[in-house]
Amino acid sequence: MKNYIKAIVLMMVVVVTFVACKTEVESVVTADGNEEKVVIKKIGMTQIVEHPSLDAIREGALQALLDAGYVDGENIEIEFVNAQGSMENANTIANEFSSKDFDVVLGITTPSAQALFNKVEETPIIYTAVTDPESAGLIGENISGVSDMTPVKKQFDLLVELLPETKVVGMIYNSSELNSEIQVELAKKIAADMGIELVVTSITNSNEVSTALDYVLDKADVLYVQKDNTLASAFPIVVKKADAKHIPIIGAVSDFVEAGALATDGPSEFEIGYESGKMLVSILEGEDVANIEDKLVDETTRVFNEEVAERYNINVNQ
Repeated sequence: MKNYIKAIVLMMVVVVTFVACKTEVESVVTADGNEEKVVIKKIGMTQIVEHPSLDAIREGALQALLDAGYVDGENIEIEFVNAQGSMENANTIANEFSSKDFDVVLGITTPSAQALFNKVEETPIIYTAVTDPESAGLIGENISGVSDMTPVKKQFDLLVELLPETKVVGMIYNSSELNSEIQVELAKKIAADMGIELVVTSITNSNEVSTALDYVLDKADVLYVQKDNTLASAFPIVVKKADAKHIPIIGAVSDFVEAGALATDGPSEFEIGYESGKMLVSILEGEDVANIEDKLVDETTRVFNEEVAERYNINVNQ
């Protein structure tokens, strides 16, 4: 009877150990015919929507992993899921991630990071592309990451430098994106201090972008586009309508400039992702997420669209 009980206890220990194990060990045959054991780490990644800025952040994180010797399909397994711009999808993804045996999860953007933080309790969480982690409630023992707070003041300084006659600046933001709302509030204070009138209107989804642009562009001398995932996804429409009204755009990120904005002065999206990727590496190598300090990437670079500058008779090569 005692042996029977011992056997049951042993089975339970084996089962618990198996369930708790987040990594896998696989046998591979090397070129010389020898068998080697390879430890496979597991990473879950999710972002609220796919657009060039967020994709560059994800690529940066992947590059940091690669530079540290972690190759997807060889010694790590990465599961990436796009929420398609839906908070409901983001919550569903987070719920699914909470039941999987990941070594670490990465939330790209404030909404995706918030969804993970609300659902995932045991697995370490790294966030990236989060404007203000504290305001977003992303403070805890199992979370750290990289902030991409937009340097709104620098970008308004650039706006005035390039377009000194500006009296009215227009802004649009998705009222359900906390990150965007924070930037708007910053812009209101900065514009007031600079003696610039700020015309702001809010939207709730991408279907409202066109109408909101019509309203703002009728009143503004310049359009300022902050980091807003809805606007980023609809940026071709933003550029088309602004061009039709002959209204220059100052953007928050270099991807906006490449897509038709006049200029920006901001951090590298790739670098933001790379820094968060280094945090993933630290966790994979045994660091406790509670010991990883959150980071703000605040080094900026001015980027100009020379074709657009020429159209507005602006010399950006001075």
